[in-house]
Amino acid sequence: MLLLLYNVFMISYSEEETILLGEKLGKLLEKGMCLTLVGDLAGGKTTFTKGIGKALNIRRVINSPTFTILKIYHGDLDLYHIDAYRLDGADYDLGFDELSDDGVMVVEWPQYYKEYLPENYLEISFEYVDDNTRNINFNPVGDKYKKIVEEVLC
Repeated sequence: MLLLLYNVFMISYSEEETILLGEKLGKLLEKGMCLTLVGDLAGGKTTFTKGIGKALNIRRVINSPTFTILKIYHGDLDLYHIDAYRLDGADYDLGFDELSDDGVMVVEWPQYYKEYLPENYLEISFEYVDDNTRNINFNPVGDKYKKIVEEVLC
C-alpha cells in the first residue's frame, strides 16, 4: 500500500547532505517533471540543484541563474534551471513551461512565475537555520510527486 505524503520535513546538516538529497531525488525524475524551490537567499536551493545535476550526469558547474533567468544543462535529461526572482511583476509568458517536455524544470522563486507553472509539481522549501543546517520541506502537488517523495525517504 502506498502512503501518500504531504509536507514532509527533513533536516540537512551540511552542504554535502543537501547535495546528496538533491541527487537522491534527481535519480527519480522523469522527462516533463517540474520542481519549485522556495526559500531565502543562501537557503540551499542552488546547492540542492547541484545534486539533481549530479544524478542527471551533468558535467557543467551548476550555479544560480539569477542574472540570466534560465540556464540549460545537458545530461541524461536536460535540466532547465530557472530563477524567476527578476520576473516579479512581469506580465508575460516566457514559454518556460514548454521546456519541461524535453527535460526537467527546476524553478527558484516560483512565486514570481506561479501562474505559468504546470498543474502538478513538487514544491521544496528551504529554511536557513545556521551556516550548515537547513530545514527542507517537500510538498508534492499531484500523485506522481507524492510517490517520488515517498521514495526519497526510503
